[in-house]
Amino acid sequence: MHALRARLPGGRWHFSHGPIDLILLADGEQRAVEAAHEAAWERFGGLLPELVAELPELRRLVGSRCMLQGPVARRMWRACSPLSRHALTSMAAVAGAVADEIMTHYRVPGMARAWVNNGGDIALHLAPGTRTRIALCADPGRRWTPGRARFEGETDIDAGMPIRGVATSGWRGRSFSLGIADSVTVLAGDAAAADAAATVIANAVDIDDAAIVRRPACAIKDDSDLGERLVTVQVPRLPEAAVGEALDAGQAMAEELVRHGAIVGAALICQGQGRLAGRMPSRSRAPAPVEAGGAMA
Repeated sequence: MHALRARLPGGRWHFSHGPIDLILLADGEQRAVEAAHEAAWERFGGLLPELVAELPELRRLVGSRCMLQGPVARRMWRACSPLSRHALTSMAAVAGAVADEIMTHYRVPGMARAWVNNGGDIALHLAPGTRTRIALCADPGRRWTPGRARFEGETDIDAGMPIRGVATSGWRGRSFSLGIADSVTVLAGDAAAADAAATVIANAVDIDDAAIVRRPACAIKDDSDLGERLVTVQVPRLPEAAVGEALDAGQAMAEELVRHGAIVGAALICQGQGRLAGRMPSRSRAPAPVEAGGAMA
């Protein structure tokens, strides 16, 4: 299995290697952009083997001392370490940490903006005076409501904001969740921090209801880092009060992370209801100067 890349419309690139699937877009001086793409591609090929080599340690609960060696693995541990009381493994930050690592090759002179989107976990580069736009999509299938959810829409991020990472988690995402959130989108200083925090907050959006179907993670995926922990596999339509209770619990967790400086803000959505925590940028009203190249789902 080898790493693959393909040029996409609109100046984007697609890098893929096993479970890692990136969409990249950069804006700046042509020579700087081309050189950054090549440097990012050269680095990308070695990422998966590095992570596989340390997989047993990455799947252990985060402790007080980092035993990992690789730069991405250590980045994962650093993102999860402040949240270790929530029984995380470093794998909770893997998608964001990979995006952050590739993004280092775009923070160079001549680069105005860049995005590395790893399945919805996004690392950003914004030079002074620039901005970009992200889109929040809670439920593409419109499972609970026929129209746009209250907190969906487009949001501008300005270079002056302390936001360089966006991540989304929820029970229907590509990773397992202990909670019932349709989506929890987190804005943070980098993608790894956003990724880990989104996991913790999404896990907290939860209630005890016999109608919610849960199964041991290892019964769904035998090599899951969550082992025997019960993960959500099906959530029926719940009473509004129950959904509100679950969101209140998640919001309390998000506000705690904001107070401790772990994240900037979060948007939590479940069955048509939503909560905001921290400082979320205002929704855009005027046409955007750029497209961010990715929507959260």
